Amino acid sequence: MADITRWTVTEPYIPLDCGLGEAPFYEEASHHLRFVDIVKKKLHVVDLNRGPSSLITVDLQDSVGITADVDGADGDEIIVGAKYGYAIVNRKTGAMKYLKRFSDDPAQGEQMRSNDGAVDTSGRFWVGTMNDPTITDPTDVGVVFRLDPDMTLHRMIEKVTIPNSIGWSEDDRTMFFTDSPTKTISKFDYDAATGHISNRQPYFTYDGDEEGAAPDGFALDVQGCLWTAVYGTGKVLRVSPEGKLIGEIKLPTRCVTCPRFAGEDLFITSAVEEDPKAHPESAKYGGSVFKVHVGVQGMPIRKWKR
Repeated sequence: MADITRWTVTEPYIPLDCGLGEAPFYEEASHHLRFVDIVKKKLHVVDLNRGPSSLITVDLQDSVGITADVDGADGDEIIVGAKYGYAIVNRKTGAMKYLKRFSDDPAQGEQMRSNDGAVDTSGRFWVGTMNDPTITDPTDVGVVFRLDPDMTLHRMIEKVTIPNSIGWSEDDRTMFFTDSPTKTISKFDYDAATGHISNRQPYFTYDGDEEGAAPDGFALDVQGCLWTAVYGTGKVLRVSPEGKLIGEIKLPTRCVTCPRFAGEDLFITSAVEEDPKAHPESAKYGGSVFKVHVGVQGMPIRKWKR
């Protein structure tokens, strides 16, 4: 078994009470970090030069699961995976305008929402959808969509339940994807020229026995390793390119959701503690954002092209 490097975080970088903090995104040009609260329909932005006291919160009309920058747009305009589809959002005012809806059926659209996603090297925006838990329990009716620069919408992965992070290897030949209830991060052969995926195989399976534990969001580093938050455990795990566990970050709340690199720091979002009576210490910091220096940088973040 490989040696495991360990880090311990004892307190949050930003103490918050996000219902479901998700989608941390590093704005490299301005050194800002933005993230969302899916449940409370919020967009949070913090200036990392100034620190936690600079936090600004913007109300959103609909829930947002993932955000991305737009190539050629000014700094206030971003694209998001929202409740009903892809939308442009002003990150200062929260104004939202839908570009492409996931479904033409209003009843079906109401049942679903976005959860996570990413932009590939060709500027295509991949977004996973799932049952909206405020309306119905998640089942395997989720779909991973891909919005291309020409505005065509493609259904890329069907029959998913809780789709989480999507990412690509440095050589752009492998795509990684998490469907959380399976406890497995999958890998696909990936054709960067066409966006086609094939040959799905397991990459890493979490085998812990904690109740409700499952891989959630992840980030990839420049050494080819994948850092996955494991919801329900208070851990972020570093996994080697070969799928072996080589690192572990321990955090003071169980419901960690997603990591994101800003330089050699890793920022980690979290959700409210689901069982505060049983886990009062976890409840203390549930919904906060955490920071840890890990000594390696993340893969470049791509912009959606149009």
